[in-house]
Amino acid sequence: MDDPTTDLIVVDGANVVGSRPDGWWHDRPGAAARLHRQLLAAPTLAPRVILVLEGQAKAGVPHSRTGDVEVVHAAGEGDDTIVAETARAIADGATVAVVTADRGLATRIAQIGGHLLRPGWLLARL
Repeated sequence: MDDPTTDLIVVDGANVVGSRPDGWWHDRPGAAARLHRQLLAAPTLAPRVILVLEGQAKAGVPHSRTGDVEVVHAAGEGDDTIVAETARAIADGATVAVVTADRGLATRIAQIGGHLLRPGWLLARL
């Protein structure tokens, strides 16, 4: 873990998967499952990691928690779920970083006190 003060990392699953042109669009559930497996196998990124999945990707990994990695299925827009999870953790006193390249989401996260990490940061650690 690069920053020992980060309590939670929230991963924008769609954005991270979409950052690699590896054919993910042909199998969104499979791409989500691969990212989940990589997160489980990675060295500790933070005490907690939440992977937010939306749309077809939800079929790739059930809503669950394994070790320090939790999978959350967005009911609608993934961004809204990411903001809600981040806000809840910040309200509980946690330091939260969100992995995304989405500028609009990054602005929303900054407004509530979260930090931004780019997909390249995460992919380099998987």
